[in-house]
Amino acid sequence: MHRRDFLISGAEAAVAGAVVSACSSAGLAAVSKASAADVPPILQRYTAEDHRRRLQNIGVCQRAIRSCLRKHLITNYLPAQCGYNLGEYPCREPWDPGEYDELELDRLKEHGIQLIQVFDEWNDSLRLFGGDKYTALNPTGFRRFIDMVHRRGMKILTYASTCFLQRTDPDFRQAWSRQGDDLLLGYWNMARCSPASPGWRAFLLPRIVEILDTYELDGIYIDGGYVQNFRQRLLTPAADEVAAFDETAEQDGAFTDLLALIYAEVQRRGGILKLHVDAADQPRTAGLKVYDYLWVGEGVQQVDALREAVKNHPPYVVPCIDMSFAKIENADQPYLHAIPYMQFPILQAGRPFTGERGMIPGVHYAAEDFWVRRCREAWNHYQANPQGPYTYGGWDAVPERPETRPTHARWLKQYLPMVEDGTWAWLEVGDSDLFGGPLPNETVASAFANRELYLVLANYGRNPAEIATSDAYAAVDSPGAAAAKQWTLPPRSLKILRRW
Repeated sequence: MHRRDFLISGAEAAVAGAVVSACSSAGLAAVSKASAADVPPILQRYTAEDHRRRLQNIGVCQRAIRSCLRKHLITNYLPAQCGYNLGEYPCREPWDPGEYDELELDRLKEHGIQLIQVFDEWNDSLRLFGGDKYTALNPTGFRRFIDMVHRRGMKILTYASTCFLQRTDPDFRQAWSRQGDDLLLGYWNMARCSPASPGWRAFLLPRIVEILDTYELDGIYIDGGYVQNFRQRLLTPAADEVAAFDETAEQDGAFTDLLALIYAEVQRRGGILKLHVDAADQPRTAGLKVYDYLWVGEGVQQVDALREAVKNHPPYVVPCIDMSFAKIENADQPYLHAIPYMQFPILQAGRPFTGERGMIPGVHYAAEDFWVRRCREAWNHYQANPQGPYTYGGWDAVPERPETRPTHARWLKQYLPMVEDGTWAWLEVGDSDLFGGPLPNETVASAFANRELYLVLANYGRNPAEIATSDAYAAVDSPGAAAAKQWTLPPRSLKILRRW
């Protein structure tokens, strides 16, 4: 290179560097500003007295509790989550967010919701309107909806899958999937593509990144679309598979690796990854962290069985009782099974789930499966009750109980102060000095220590339970009541106490 060209190139590089530096500084400033709003109180607003009380309460639990199921420090936890139905898909016309959604998001903000999650209806997986599984059904409308969520200070995640792709999609390749490894449900004719397929990875990963780049999302909800090794019935590998990892009943090597790559990219962007594997399952990763939140409950029929299956899953678990299958005795029951284990149920909201998506002309449906029947049930109810009450999702009751939303808000108001950042939680306390004697059979107690010390008492039995606490506590739901040490828990009930 001639000296003159070198100097010119150097000058141009310096200018470019200055522009990049300025842009980077602006970006960092924006990130810093956004992050400042999310700084938890313990890092910027706790007084010396607040810190003193927190440490003293932690000390009480440290000395008193000798065994528990799990101990955890709560940080970066957003328990107030909402599954938001954008509209019907498949559909005759794409959904288009507007005034209804503005009002609904106002209600959800007032309710205390922190995170909005949208599902598979956000995209055009059947390519009915010129899109695909990785693009919004209504790109302009979806961006408008994202802006609506952000203007209210809430976060938003959208749906993708590590393995599912329609077999009828023109991009699908049989070499990516084991023969017969399919999900046939409703309008979904999904192949489960192998996480060990290089071709599938080369197709999928850039599209996941594109979703994050195209829309100003706060992360992604990953539907595994994968049958774990301990359940696997199809042992013949796909044509395009590379056996690189240990694959055992205790570890899903390739699936873990694929999840970890996506999680690392979401983390790099400061985002959130929420994962669903199957029913009450957690991913078998040999201890590698691959998610921030784990969705559980789909297809589970017994709520007590769901609680027992997920109570010791690593945090943070978001239970969704699937009302297509499970039955609850009253509106409080989801909280009885969740709160003692540092979990909080998701709320179903958004636009009414009319069920029309199960009867769109020209769309092929699985023959009379439970999803098609659920859509027909919802459609018949919606036609008879156009003014509500509504159903808000495929996991919701038809119709949703009128008390569902106020009950969620009531328990959320009690739960949020109990799990603020910096709280230490002792779940399912065993041997301890917190009580005057052994806990009755079928009861559980958990402790949460921060500026306040909370006890959560749960009675899973069918008879009343009497519990004596060593110190005086006040019931959180009765702020004017006197402190006490004797507590009667009715059958199948939950009570949150604050140390006096």
